This record gives sequence, structure tokens and C-alpha cells, in this order.
Amino acid sequence: MSDRGQRGGRARGGDRGQRGTPGGPSGRGGGRGQSPQSTQGSGGGGAGAPPFRGGPPGRGASRGGFEPRGRGGPPGGPRGGPPRGRGGGPVIFSEQTPANIPPRLAETSHTELINAFKSLKVIPDRPLRPGYGKNGTPITLRANFFPLRLPKGPIYDYVVEISPKTDINRLKARVLHLMELTPVCAPHVPYIAHDRSQRLVSARKLPQPLNIQVPFYEEPDTAPNANSKVYMVSIKFERELKPSEMTDFLSGKAASRDYDPLPFTSALNLVLQQHASRNGVRVGKNRYFFPTSAQKVSLGPGVEAWQGFYTSVRPTYKELMVNVNVCMTAFVEPGNLGDALLSFSRNSRGAMPTLPKGMARVKVRTQHLGYTKPIKKVGTTSARNTKFDCAELGGVVSVETYFLKKYKIKLKYPADLPVVDIGGPKKAVWVPAELCDILPGHPYGKLNDKETAQMIRYACNPPRVNAESIANEGFPTLGLAPAVSPITGFNISISTEFAVIPARELRPPRLTYKAGNANIRDGSWNILDVKFHRGARVASWWVVVIRDGLNMLGGPEDPRLQGLVEGFSRKCARSGIAMPEGRPRLIPVTLMPERNDPGRVNAIETIRNTFKNAIQPGKKPSFVLVLLENRDNFIYPAIKRIGDMELGLHTIHIQLGKALGDERKQDQYFSNVALKVNTKLGGINHLLDNAAMAWLTKKKTMMVGIDVTHPGPGSREGTPSIAALVASVDDSFVQFPATLRIQQSKQEMLDELENMLVERLLAYERKNKALPERLFVFRDGVSEGQFDTVLKDELPQILNAFKKFETKERKEKYRPQVSIVICGKRHHARLFPTNSQFADRNGNTRPGTVVDKGITAPHAGLQGHVKATHYTVVYDENMFSADEIQQGTNDFSYLYARATKAVSLIPPAYYADLACERGRCYLNDFLVDDKTSTGRGKYDRDEEKKRVFHAAREAWGQGVSQQTAL
Repeated sequence: MSDRGQRGGRARGGDRGQRGTPGGPSGRGGGRGQSPQSTQGSGGGGAGAPPFRGGPPGRGASRGGFEPRGRGGPPGGPRGGPPRGRGGGPVIFSEQTPANIPPRLAETSHTELINAFKSLKVIPDRPLRPGYGKNGTPITLRANFFPLRLPKGPIYDYVVEISPKTDINRLKARVLHLMELTPVCAPHVPYIAHDRSQRLVSARKLPQPLNIQVPFYEEPDTAPNANSKVYMVSIKFERELKPSEMTDFLSGKAASRDYDPLPFTSALNLVLQQHASRNGVRVGKNRYFFPTSAQKVSLGPGVEAWQGFYTSVRPTYKELMVNVNVCMTAFVEPGNLGDALLSFSRNSRGAMPTLPKGMARVKVRTQHLGYTKPIKKVGTTSARNTKFDCAELGGVVSVETYFLKKYKIKLKYPADLPVVDIGGPKKAVWVPAELCDILPGHPYGKLNDKETAQMIRYACNPPRVNAESIANEGFPTLGLAPAVSPITGFNISISTEFAVIPARELRPPRLTYKAGNANIRDGSWNILDVKFHRGARVASWWVVVIRDGLNMLGGPEDPRLQGLVEGFSRKCARSGIAMPEGRPRLIPVTLMPERNDPGRVNAIETIRNTFKNAIQPGKKPSFVLVLLENRDNFIYPAIKRIGDMELGLHTIHIQLGKALGDERKQDQYFSNVALKVNTKLGGINHLLDNAAMAWLTKKKTMMVGIDVTHPGPGSREGTPSIAALVASVDDSFVQFPATLRIQQSKQEMLDELENMLVERLLAYERKNKALPERLFVFRDGVSEGQFDTVLKDELPQILNAFKKFETKERKEKYRPQVSIVICGKRHHARLFPTNSQFADRNGNTRPGTVVDKGITAPHAGLQGHVKATHYTVVYDENMFSADEIQQGTNDFSYLYARATKAVSLIPPAYYADLACERGRCYLNDFLVDDKTSTGRGKYDRDEEKKRVFHAAREAWGQGVSQQTAL
């Protein structure tokens, strides 16, 4: 695993598809959504390449939840900036403690493993590790992995069935909780663990058959009554899980090649997470937050960030380890619901206060009866104005009167606050908001921009702070050390010492420009005095000023506007772009204030008409520079849609707040925008030297990136997912045109991969008069549980695409060699330097750090505190060597065209990711609209999903204009 750095400000931990607003203008960053969901970290797999550190700015928000990162927090945060040693150097976690690499990681041991693999048949599917990398400077690191002692005896695995059957997860969890309290089950509780649904594991054999009657009751009741519903829980033996088989697998024995470690590791996860599951709040997979002990900070009215911990068992060479990490996510702030509504009322513009979208279905406890219920709906009328027929009180009464007469409760705000519905699916039950208390532990939905910025501010902590949180708070909070039941019942123990592992620092490649030098330092360089390798030619260009209520610029003769335009033009020209003489065409656009146009419908129509009216037949500009005064979730995506899909205009955006400032900062900002202009118009910014390109150019090679993005919270149900495939078109590996498709909502595997790849192969052939001999496919966004699905569903489509070129006219069979590499950032492996000589100023590992021993899977794969990328080779006909894929991936990360730093994700996968974000702009009306089904039945919801998908397909139309092909 290697560590090449995070994309600026991007924290992950959430479900893959749940991204935020579509990518924004230069310097903004599009974000990937703020869902509180999470996924399990990446782990094993086939022969792998390094995860890496560093990345271009502007990647804003998270994929769900936030993991504190290896950056110093800003002054004024909960822990202030990064800690410093004497002389301003970084403070390294446990630097004074000797870091000794354990005997299991001795070189001779790894040599024996690779020699054993050589005796096995070589197959491209899930290839065995071909060797370990040798390139780079050897270093020693710590990692947030902790050795686990296996139980001596087997783990007994059982299937749980609940009757009457229910699909409601909350109900199943409650039934199994009550089951543990029964006299039949209570004696077994110290040595059993379950998933609160359908699986149970035990350290001892349980009697068979085992059927337990569970009388059901809800809190605040403490016991069932005569009318309580009774469930029958049947626990049926399924299999024994033997530690000896796992030990063989961890040792890399040939006979264990086909062994599946998942049943055993998932059983151990149930055991190790049982205490956290009983005492904390689980968000997503393996992430736990504890209401009574979590560190909390406010993100804004009604929402706060909690620090929690992630834990998961991971197989590594000759050791089973527990991966423990710090994480953070947003929760609804507990307290009185009426008070919360009053705090939101200033934004209601005279209407009855309501809850923000992020608080949908929040749970409350009623003050008058103590029942716990989710809020189904916030009413539009007050307790005084909401009336119902009450036979007990003699007819129609208001909710205010009912509570006064029935419960002797006089409301404080009978006319100022709404009632809320806490009833069931068939009957509304209206209760005054002020008589409801929000319970702690309810995850918040999608964050807005301000909340996201606050979250990133608090989540970005230096490595030492995170390590100390894991050691001092994580272990006791999770119940790992000192160990508690049921860990003790399984005779399992976990070391509290961070794993010590060998690593290497790879040297950066040499970069070339047409003029000037790039001096790389810590994975980045500046371009203030260089000329692009191949400058684009601009025939004409427009400048469109979007006036959006801030009045940052005057009319066309405003000196600041003239200075900005002339400065940007000079920067482009000095960088090597051929700019036309004279001033560009200036087009002012004044938008209606947002308060009078909340959906920005009129504003978008104004922009559309302005652009249409400005175009003269046959005289479109090379690009349009759009100057934005403001930013929101509507204007930027709309301009991209208008430009890309409707009018065929290249648009480049600048935020005036960033551009109208310090002259030096403005110059650097213009340099970054010039990168985008040159690339968009077909230029080449920089190249790698020949030595760094050798692994790619020894045969005609196409590099392919694939990604899929899904609708997130706040999207209309049925909104399609968007699939993107990008591919290189020549041996410079700079231009990566994209093909986009929409597919069924939240479907990860590509439906139309075959045709998408055919499009890219034809484009390659048109430019090179030949087809590529090799394809390197970098697939982003799939979890390790989906690796086999990629081979089963997507590899056949890739192979079928080649057959489309086997025609009578071509006469020859076309079958290039294929390798598929999975790129993973959604893992929780963090690396900690042991020596400040090999750390950056914040105490992070430096760019080029690669790890392929110690915390990687025994049969292959690399995993990767700055968030390293984990590359796993799952299919390999090109027979990558370890150094070739590791050094090659490291070097290619410097070839990203839109930034002057090595990016965290190899460019083909990164470009596919950006193409997905651009696709979100085209469906923005569906992604930022939270219309839900008015019907209560499944049929109604399914029908609405179909209608939404059809409407989205209509809006997508023919996709991107050929004149602005991505």
C-alpha cells in the first residue's frame, strides 16, 4: 500500500454513491456527499500496487462520514493546529519508542512465500503476488493495525430465524436484544455474538434444537404484559469455523489458495464489535459512536459532529489483525424539538417552522407518555389550529385543548409551533412539538456547504492526535482492551501496540515542460515560470460576469474587471497558450436574488437566453470564462449543462472571491485555471521523462478509467446512477476523453460497458491508425466484496468489446492483453512515521511512500494517514512485476493535468471520477430535489421510481454535445 496523499479536503467513509453537489468552479471542489453511511475498508485481493499521498485542491466534501485526516487542524479548532517539536519540526507518534520490525516480516520469510507461489499455475484471475517491490529508500512505519490472538477451538456458526417473520431491522434488533434477557439465552450471553438480524456465533456448542420464545415490549416498559406479542427465535447450527484453516491461509500455503477468509473474519468482527453494538450507535459498517463519551462539536443549528471509532478484523501475512481508526460523522443535536424548531424559524419566512432535510424521521421521546417514536411528518398547522374528532372529549377539539384536558398540560407555544405526526402507516397521531424531546444518536443527513466546511475543519487532525485517540480512547470505548464480554468468552486477546512495518519511499519522476523546470517538493511544484509542453490555440473567447447580488464588480469599464481579464490573458499567454489579440467579448448577466427565486429557475433561464442570444452562426468562442460572484447548488451545474449538452460551449469558471485578492495569490490562481483551459482545448501541460514512461510505451497501450456515481440523500427516488469510462488516445497519456451513460439507480456494475469501451477504442484508432495492444483498466469505487463481481459482470463486457472489431473488413482477430486494477480509498489503514526524517511538516508520511508488507493480505494486494490509495490487481494478462506497477503508479500520479501535484488516485480513475461529477450536473434537478412518494404502498413507490427514472432519461437526452466532448 502506498501513500500518495489525499485529494484536498476529501474525507471518506460513506457509501460510494452518496456525493454532494456536483463539482464546482475552479477552487471550489465538488464534494461527494455527506451521508452518514460508511463502508468497510479495502483489504486483500490480487497482486497490488501502492496507495499514494497528495492531491489537487478542490475536492470538498466526503462520501459519507468523515475520518480525521493527517493534516493539522486550523487554529481555533478543538485541538488547534499540528503539534510541533523543537525547531518547528513535526511531533511523531511514539518517536522515542523503538520501532522493531517483527520476525514474521523478515526478508527470508517473504522470499519463501513468493517461491511457493511460483510453483503454482499462473492464471490472470485474482493473480498471486508476483513478488515484493525493491525500489525506493527503506523506511519503518507504524500502522493502526493490532495483532489478534486466535481462539484455540472452533467458532460455531448459527443461522437465526425470527417468527413471525419481519423485514424491519429495528424490530429484529429489539427481538434479539430481548432474547438475551430470557432465562434460556442468558447463560450463553458471555460467549455468543450476533448481527442483530440473522447470524449468531458462539465459542461453545449450543443445544439443538434451540427455540426461544420472546415476549415483545418496547421502552419505556420494563416487562411484557398479557397482550404482548410473542416471537419465536430459532437458532440453527450451520458450520464450524476452524482457526487452523485461517492460520494456513495467513501463512500463504498453496493448499489454501481457494480458502475464503470472509466467514471467519466476519465472525470475529461480530465478537469484537458486540460490546460497541450494544452500547453505541452504528453508522454504516464497522463505525461506532457513543452518546455518553463521544467528543462533540457543533456544526450549526441542530447538528453536531461526534468522534467515534472504526474497527475491523483484517487478514495479513502470518497474522490476523484488528484495524482501528478514528472517524467522525454528523448527528442531530439532542434536546427539545420545540426549541430546535424555534432556532430554525428565522429561515421560515413567516411560515410554520419545520425541520431541515438532514433531520428526516428523527426519533423523539414524548414527555406526556414517554414513548419513543420516529417523526413521520412535521405538520403545517399549530396545536391550536389542528383539530380532530375525539369521542372522549365530546366531539371535535384542537390538539391544544386535548392536551390541556387529557393530560393537564398547558402549552407554551400553542400557536407558534407545529404539531408532529408520530403515528403508524395508517393513522396520524399529532403531538405538539414542544412535548417531544429529540433522542441522542440519530445520524444527520446531507450537510450543507457551511456544515461541511466545519466538519472538515474539526475532522482534520495530525497523525499523532489520531494515534493517541485510538490508543487512549478507542480501545477502552470499543471494549477491545481491557477486553470485555464476549471477547473474553472466546478467549481472544488484542495487542494494543501499533504494528511496525517495513516501507519504502519512491523517488518522484522528472517532469518536462517546453520551457522552465518543475522542482518537485513534497509531491508538488509551481508553474509560475514555465511554458506548457504544447499550448492550445484560442481563436476567440468570452468573459461572462454572473452578477448574483454581491455587486463585486461594476460595468465593463470597471478597472478591477479589466485588470482581472488582462491578467488572466497574460497568464495564459505566458504559459504557452496562443491567445488572440484584443479584448474578449464581455457579457454581463444579472440574476434575480435567490430569496425571490429559491430554485433559481428564473436565474437559469436568464443565463440560458443570454448564452443563446450571444452565439452567432458559425462563430462560437473557443471557451467561455464565467466569473461567479456567488455559489449555490443550482447555478454552476446549470451552466455546465447549458454549455456541454445544449449549446456546445466550453465553460471555465472562476470565483471572484478568490480571483479579486492578493496579486501573488491571484497569479497562482490564474495558473491553476490556465491548466484547465489548456487541457480542455487539447493542449499538453507537462510530460514525464522517457524513463518514467517506459513501462507504458514499450507496447501500444490504452489506459482506461471506470467509475460510477449514485444519487445521494436529497435525491428523488429512482434518479439514475451515472457511469463514466475515460481512456487515453495516444502515447502522451494526457488526454482522456470520456463516455457517459445513465443506468438504474444505485447499481454499481456497468450495464453498457461494452459499447462505452468500443467508443473509446474507435477514438484511439482514429488518432493512431491502429488499435492498442494492451489495456490497463483502473476501476474506481468498488468494495472488496465486489471484486469477483467485476470479473463476472464487467470483464466479459470488456472482452466482448474486442470482438466487435473482428469483422470481415479487418480480417484479423483483435485481442489485446488486459489488466484490471481496483483503486480503493475507502479503507481505514493509516500510516505513521517513526522518524521525523521521513515525515512531512504535519507528521504524515511523505509522497511516494509504498507499503506492500506487514498489513497487506497474505495472498496478494496492497493496502494503503493522509488517505493512501489501495491498488489491487484482480486480473492480469500483462504480468506486472511489483516494482513495475508500484513505481509506474507512483510516477503516473504526477501526470494529472489539472494540478501541479501528485494526485491521490491514478489519473485515469481520477478523470473517470470527475466525469461522473460532471454527469451529476446534467441531472442536478433530480439530485437536489427531495420529492418523495405521496403513496404509502410499495407499488406506489416503485411506480414513482420508474417515473423519475424515465424523466431523468428524457432530461439526459443524447448526452454531451460532440463539440464539448469530455
